[in-house]
Amino acid sequence: MENYYLTNYSLIIIAMLITTIAQIWVSSSYKKYKKILGSKDLTGYETARKILDQNSLNDVLVLETNGNLTDHYDPRKKVVKLSTDIYNGSSIASLAVAAHECGHAIQDKNKYLPMRIRSSLVPVVNLCTRMGYLAIVLGFIFSNTLIQVGIILLLSMLLFQLITLPVEINASKRALKQLEALNLVDKEDKRSARKMLSAAAFTYIASLLSTLLEIFRYVLIFSSRDDQ
Repeated sequence: MENYYLTNYSLIIIAMLITTIAQIWVSSSYKKYKKILGSKDLTGYETARKILDQNSLNDVLVLETNGNLTDHYDPRKKVVKLSTDIYNGSSIASLAVAAHECGHAIQDKNKYLPMRIRSSLVPVVNLCTRMGYLAIVLGFIFSNTLIQVGIILLLSMLLFQLITLPVEINASKRALKQLEALNLVDKEDKRSARKMLSAAAFTYIASLLSTLLEIFRYVLIFSSRDDQ
């Protein structure tokens, strides 16, 4: 039993460390490259607009949104939303993030299969995740079977994150390709943008590992209670 508790708490600590390291890396990278101006003196908005127009995505809007690192592409409304600093800034961070979100718009246009699968899974995963945690909580009170059901439901979240990873990495690759092809960066800019996007990609890897460890912890809890 002592080994069980040690393993359980170790998994929690490892998951927290992975998540914290990822957050520190992306935050420090963002702060660093937010201070370095791009050689072409283009804002995030201008960068996004040039990439979209060059890829015949003139109908996709580029809008400013509140928050910090709240940038995203909405495939339903066909809108690239950039946070204020990214939208108005002309830093490496602005170029990289804006280009990355345009990478998603290009994926959408090209009907990139992993992105289409991910989009279709969103409502299902949200429901399964809520129901999964609820089943696990109730399982502690009533039945081990409910814990098992909860674990199975949470596997949908793991599947979603597995699909998200290649979508994000592919968007970054498209972003770097567009920045270079349209001559929006020089070699040093591109090298810095790649580092910025690599840090952002690690957050998705960290989320995947954290979820994997969390599910494994629930499996251990289920096994322990089942043996009693």
